Amino acid sequence: MIRTVENPIVTLEDVLPLYEAVGWTNYTTKPEMLEAAYKNSLHILAALNEEEKLVGVLRAVGDGASILFIQDILVYPEYQHQGIGTKLLQQILEKYKNVYQIQLATDDSTKTVSFYESNGFTSLTSLNCVSFIYTGKR
Repeated sequence: MIRTVENPIVTLEDVLPLYEAVGWTNYTTKPEMLEAAYKNSLHILAALNEEEKLVGVLRAVGDGASILFIQDILVYPEYQHQGIGTKLLQQILEKYKNVYQIQLATDDSTKTVSFYESNGFTSLTSLNCVSFIYTGKR
């Protein structure tokens, strides 16, 4: 049975193996940044298995009133397709249901697009909006 915990104390030893397992090396090569990111997050949800091992996590940032950005949602590959990601996502959406905008950015793959669409998200382009990211290049 998987249970979720709100705003747990998360250590690098807890999360680095998870980020490595899903291939998010931008975080694993900068552990100090990842540690600061967790400390400064608005909300964290952890999914724990029967042995109390971290098997998934959701990290959200924002002000909790006008904007919530789901920055990270990860589940160990061997625990994927068991509803854990959906459980984490639905729990954060319920907690912040009165927030004006809830956004996220993700890979443009069929798997991830289908996952988020099945959980009520829609692409900004379908709303005649565009999103930008600053790369430092001019």
